[in-house]
Amino acid sequence: MKTTKKLWISLLIIVLLLGGAGIYIVQQNRFEMTERAIRIASPEGELTGTLVLPKGSSAASGKLGLVLFIHGDGPINASHDDGYKPLWERLASLGYASLSLDKRGIGGSAGDWLDQSIDDRVEEAREAIAWARKQPDIDPDRIGVWGASQAGWVIPKLAGKEPLAFSILVSPAINWLRQGAYHTRQQMLQEGKSEAEIQAEVASNNEVLELLARKASYEDYLAVVKEDDPMTRERWTFVSKNYLSDAGEDLKQFHSPVLLLLGQQDIHVDWQETEQVYRKLVRPELLSVAVFPEAEHSMLSKKTADSSFRALMISLFAPRHITVPGYMDRIGEFLKELE
Repeated sequence: MKTTKKLWISLLIIVLLLGGAGIYIVQQNRFEMTERAIRIASPEGELTGTLVLPKGSSAASGKLGLVLFIHGDGPINASHDDGYKPLWERLASLGYASLSLDKRGIGGSAGDWLDQSIDDRVEEAREAIAWARKQPDIDPDRIGVWGASQAGWVIPKLAGKEPLAFSILVSPAINWLRQGAYHTRQQMLQEGKSEAEIQAEVASNNEVLELLARKASYEDYLAVVKEDDPMTRERWTFVSKNYLSDAGEDLKQFHSPVLLLLGQQDIHVDWQETEQVYRKLVRPELLSVAVFPEAEHSMLSKKTADSSFRALMISLFAPRHITVPGYMDRIGEFLKELE
C-alpha cells in the first residue's frame, strides 16, 4: 500500500510539474502584439501573410512606420515558424508594424518560390509595399525593410525602385558564387575535411558551374554530379536563374539609412567581405554596421546553432533570448535614431 501511495504521489508531482512547465511555455510564447492574416492580389497569384500591429493601435491613434520582412533561402512561411515573433514584438513596442508574406507555394501564397528570380522577388516586395501604403494604420513615408541572407540581393535592387525609409540587412552576401565557395570551404573545415577533400569538392562544384554557364539541362547535371543527394529539378531551375547574383553595383542605390548586421561565426557568408564592400559602396553617412563576435548566420550564438536541443529549449522557455545579446537592441537603437 505504501509503495502504491508513493507511486501516485510521484505521478501527481510529475503531472503538476509538467502542467506548470506547459503554462510557463504558453506565457513565454504569448507576444504583446496583434497579428492579422492578410491577402494581397498579384498578377502572379495571390500572396498571403501576416500584418503585425502594436496592441491597441488604430488609425485614430496615429499612423505607424512599417517593416517589410524579406526572407532568406528556403520554403519560409510568414512567421518563419514563429522565429520572427520576438522581433515583431520588439518592433511593435517601438511603434512599428511588421509585414511578412508566405513565400510562393507556402501557406496560401500561389506559385512556387523555386521558380522565382531575384528580380521576381523584388517585384513581389514592391507589391507588398504598394499594399501597405493603402492601409489606414500605416504611414506610407515610413516603410522600410528587414531582410536576411538571400535578401541581400533583393533589398539593394528594391532600394533603386522604391523610396525606402530604411533598410536592415542581416548576414547578406555580396556575390552568389563567392558565397557558395566560401560556405563549401568553411563547412568542410568545420567537419574536419582535408585540403585534398576540399579541392576535390571545389573541382566538382566547378563542373556544375560550367553546366550552368552553358545553360545545360537538368539531365546533363544528373549525368555528371557526384553527390549522393543531388539537387532537385526545381532547385536546379532556381539556381540557374540566380547563380550570377551580385549585390555590388546595386549597393550604390541606397538613398536612406542602412543597418548592416553581421556575425563573426558565420560559415555561410564571408562577413569581412560583406562589410568591406558595403563600406566601399554605400555612402558613409547612410551606413551603420554592427558585428557580433558570437553570432552565426541567423544571429544565434554558435553554441545554440550547433545544438538543436539547446535551440528548442530556448525557443520554448525563453524565445526573446534566442538571438545573440544586443541584436534586437541594435535594431531598436537604429530605428530610434531615425525619429
